[in-house]
Amino acid sequence: MSVDIDHIVPRLTISVVIPVHNGGESFRRCLNSLKQSSQQPDEIIVVADGDTDGSWQLAKAFGVKLFRYDSAGGPARARNQGASMAQGDILFFVDADVTVGHDTILNVATAFQQDQNLAALIGSYDDQPGADNFLSQYKNLFHHYTHQVSSEIASTFWGACGAVRAEAFKAVGGFDERYLKPCVEDIELGYRLKQAGYSIRLCKHIQVKHLKCWRPISLLRAEIFYRALPWTELILNQRQPMNDLNLDWSNRLSVVLSFVLVGSLATLWALPGLGLVAIACALSLLIINRRVYHFFWRKRGGLFTLCVIPWHWFYFIYGGAAFAYGSVRYHFRKLSWLKT
Repeated sequence: MSVDIDHIVPRLTISVVIPVHNGGESFRRCLNSLKQSSQQPDEIIVVADGDTDGSWQLAKAFGVKLFRYDSAGGPARARNQGASMAQGDILFFVDADVTVGHDTILNVATAFQQDQNLAALIGSYDDQPGADNFLSQYKNLFHHYTHQVSSEIASTFWGACGAVRAEAFKAVGGFDERYLKPCVEDIELGYRLKQAGYSIRLCKHIQVKHLKCWRPISLLRAEIFYRALPWTELILNQRQPMNDLNLDWSNRLSVVLSFVLVGSLATLWALPGLGLVAIACALSLLIINRRVYHFFWRKRGGLFTLCVIPWHWFYFIYGGAAFAYGSVRYHFRKLSWLKT
């Protein structure tokens, strides 16, 4: 049997890049999971971003490539530093608070091996979050659901579990280091990749486990100040269509209904007839988001789902408020700039 040499695809090498800032036990579990992978990456690069808990020493003990910053500069800078040290064809970025599955590395390699035109891919959190408190379960399961029901043709990148060909990453200039916090630096990179003509795929079967424990304050801080506000500015700056991941029409309509619901309840004492409006809004929200609630029902049962509903509606409230505020701030700044 003859073999067509032209159709033999060379094996792609994979460099795992992990930024870490005070990773703690989650970081240890992350490194352990990589060591237990069915296919070992060709190299693991850890960039300690001004850690004070000895994360860099843990990385050194695991025998990985290591770079240490004296002070924190954000994951964008750390990932770029790791990428500059990498020798692999594929840069696989993994957050320090996730664990990879047994075949995650293998699945990443296979995806690129089978599609020579694929420039980047992102994965998903799994449906078994590491922290067992309600808020962590809700948030991480909701993140899992969002990725699982989204289009495989993606327009954003994801730093927690995202891989990109090294040549494409270098061609667009890597992550924007002006983002000094874990923010939308990964989304912004995805936009530039798409604008440069590169393809990004959401591979729903490539999953990692998120170990982060969310509390109300930490969740709201991250969702509003590190996500919603900078993402709003990014969307308006680059005139991106709002139809990807959690920006589709059902979410936008749910935001409007949530505000009408709150407004109706707030003025119910003066206008009792608004009670019917509030009921109509609540029923509409339940109907529009029935697939979300059915997902939670299947995964965690009825009581858990009942607890999810108010948090989900609150998510529409603070997300919508952040977008409105961010839009006003953006246009005000733009107007001020035009006047100068």
